[in-house]
Amino acid sequence: MIHPYISGNKYRKLKYNLLDFESDGYDSLVTFGGAFSNHIAATAFACKEKGINAVGVIRGEELWKEITNNPTLKLAQECGMKFEFVTREQYRNKDSDEFKNYLQEKYGNCSILPEGGTNGLAVKGCGEILTPEDRDFDYICCAVGTGGTVSGLINSAKPHQKVIGFPVLKGNFLQEEIRKFAKNDNWSLESDYHFGGYAKVTDGLIDFINNFYQETNIPLDPVYTGKMVYGVLDLINKNYFPENSKILVIHTGGLQGIRGMNMLLESKGKKTIQIDV
Repeated sequence: MIHPYISGNKYRKLKYNLLDFESDGYDSLVTFGGAFSNHIAATAFACKEKGINAVGVIRGEELWKEITNNPTLKLAQECGMKFEFVTREQYRNKDSDEFKNYLQEKYGNCSILPEGGTNGLAVKGCGEILTPEDRDFDYICCAVGTGGTVSGLINSAKPHQKVIGFPVLKGNFLQEEIRKFAKNDNWSLESDYHFGGYAKVTDGLIDFINNFYQETNIPLDPVYTGKMVYGVLDLINKNYFPENSKILVIHTGGLQGIRGMNMLLESKGKKTIQIDV
């Protein structure tokens, strides 16, 4: 509802980072992502609107051949984003000084935005998701990828509210990542709803997303919001929340990724997401 392409939490994460870019006189903005990254798509469109040179470091050197068949990369390219395709090994070392120096040499005085857009400025922007009207809720729930959005919610939630994050990745490393930015202790993570890990799905999750859309007309994506809403409803059924609790569920966007996920599912002969985006 904020913007047709820079959706949900991506708009919030980019807000102060783009203001910082403009005030500090950088030549280019460089960021990172995978083949169907919401962050890449949103950054490309935002930079197009502001006349900023954007560069996307993309995981998977083979993907340069697939741009026209990849809805995310095609959109980003149409917005003027340049691509730096790297191997998965190179991508794992993207935070090294050596790689950052390479980017500075190739693209000039560039602002380097982390994968997923999470940094202190992004957390500040995500803290603005909650409004004064939201103080009546007891619980605030959202999906967790890199931890930036949930950290912003934690910082802006009222003392009587609890923030519950639903990680879409395996592992417990997110606890430490969130603690880098979160100022309060009013939160917890529910780690049983990742469905196998980042961008992993099951037939059951696809059925849930399709049925939820049929019942509510609310589209969910398979990487983030689908897993989170599944988790919230499962906890309700397990009586996790006290009776008469008021629960706020944050929809963080990500719907552009449905096309890419359906391409992968169709190639494997699996069920697809029946939502037009």
